Amino acid sequence: MANCDGRRKEVIAIIGGGISGLLACKYAISKGFDPIVFESESSIGGVWSKTIESTKLQTPKPLYQFSDFPWPDSVTEVFPDQHTVLEYIESYARHFDLVRHIQFNNKVLSLSYEGDGDSSTGEWMSKGKWNVTVQHTPTLSIKVYQVDYVVVCVGKFSQVPNIPEFPENKGPEAFEGKVIHSMDYSKMDSTTATDFVKGKHVAVVGFQKSGLDIAMESSTVNGIERPCTVIIRTPHWNVPDYFPWGFPMAKLYLNRFSELTVHKPGEGLLLYLIATILSPLRWGFSKFVESYIKHKLRLSKHRMVPDHSFLNELSACLISTVPQGFYDRVEEGRLKLKKAKSFGFTKQGIVLEGQAEPIKSDLVILATGFKGIDKLKHIFESPKYQQLIAGSDDSAAVPLYRECIHPQIPQLAIIGFSESIANLYTSEIRCRWLTELLDGKFKLPSIKMMEKDIAEWDKYKKRYSKKYYRKSCIGALHIWHNDQLCKDMGWNPKRKKGLWAEWFEPYGPMDYTGPI
Repeated sequence: MANCDGRRKEVIAIIGGGISGLLACKYAISKGFDPIVFESESSIGGVWSKTIESTKLQTPKPLYQFSDFPWPDSVTEVFPDQHTVLEYIESYARHFDLVRHIQFNNKVLSLSYEGDGDSSTGEWMSKGKWNVTVQHTPTLSIKVYQVDYVVVCVGKFSQVPNIPEFPENKGPEAFEGKVIHSMDYSKMDSTTATDFVKGKHVAVVGFQKSGLDIAMESSTVNGIERPCTVIIRTPHWNVPDYFPWGFPMAKLYLNRFSELTVHKPGEGLLLYLIATILSPLRWGFSKFVESYIKHKLRLSKHRMVPDHSFLNELSACLISTVPQGFYDRVEEGRLKLKKAKSFGFTKQGIVLEGQAEPIKSDLVILATGFKGIDKLKHIFESPKYQQLIAGSDDSAAVPLYRECIHPQIPQLAIIGFSESIANLYTSEIRCRWLTELLDGKFKLPSIKMMEKDIAEWDKYKKRYSKKYYRKSCIGALHIWHNDQLCKDMGWNPKRKKGLWAEWFEPYGPMDYTGPI
């Protein structure tokens, strides 16, 4: 329904001005909506606006771009630095005139639903309204907006840090030094961060991207005199590059043929048999990549060979690139790697499980991730909606149909929580799917059918992501996932020209520029 000036009457509130929020805004505008974007910070970009100085793009540039706004020719690096990525995102927002829709320094405090949100009706497209309570952070003034739809794009890598729990008298309070989370470190500019770690014995807890980057920066500042200690609970298949033994990894994992080797949610008997028959090939792909990583990074020498497979790593969206020279610094003595299932604090530093002597530390940086699910659920006033979002218990991932909507929470979508091998373009096609739905181009199935589909995806995540299934990653089946979205929208899911390309060429953002 539209006003006389052509704009629709329905109002969409978008929470977050990161990648997903900008995409949701852009595609809402394309359908005639007039969205309001609430951004708690003073600028756009989400995690890219405040991150560790040395951070670079983790995904190769061709896989991390907007389908209708390619990288400029001036950016030649395959993995641009964070400043270049942020400039690209800001250019996209300017090009599509998105900034005028954004209310900066406006933090959404809560969401409450008014209307016929009774799930027994089987209607996600209901007739109620959402009340969005927003605080203008500079003045602390509060305003309530009433809107028709809400798109939550708050991400999972910010605001609510995951702080390990410790036995009594074994936590940070027992430590005479300073303990911070990587979130606080990432907010520092380069000079401040350098001064902060300079001259200190630094211990970094965590072995994912932020932990690796912080450890590298600390070792650069302090050298061999004060080596940085990295505490590792679980070794990971962090990659030196994306060309194992010279072969493009994208041709192993990002095409239709590779997905034939994986058991898929909702697959029929034929696809089930094919995935079963091809299981040795699936195993072989993993071993091929693992052998290269072990050789290139000398993992056996450092006792850092993971217990799980590379496919498990990919399926859980845990792939990180190792900073160049990381293991060289381990051998030089500028970095020390310590494995432990748990740790605690003493006056002098960190005590690892099974070791009596503490690791002397002045500063401990917890690169232990974020509580994304807690951040997501506490935005709702309703305890019922909080429980629905969190899942019935710890045995289920966040239950989202098409990784976008909860069947029993009407008129609300969540974009950017579920991960893939390239979050930008996964968010883009989900935003297109959502706006096509709001535009009436297709209808959702019943709640029962949506919940059945969610349960099938849940089984897949548990099977391939193992203990990390709560991350809601569709990394090893991003084409299968996109196929479903395409079919819903009436698009042809086969996006390539020619049979060989369709089955063996990698899929990327430019394959989804529009319906074909």
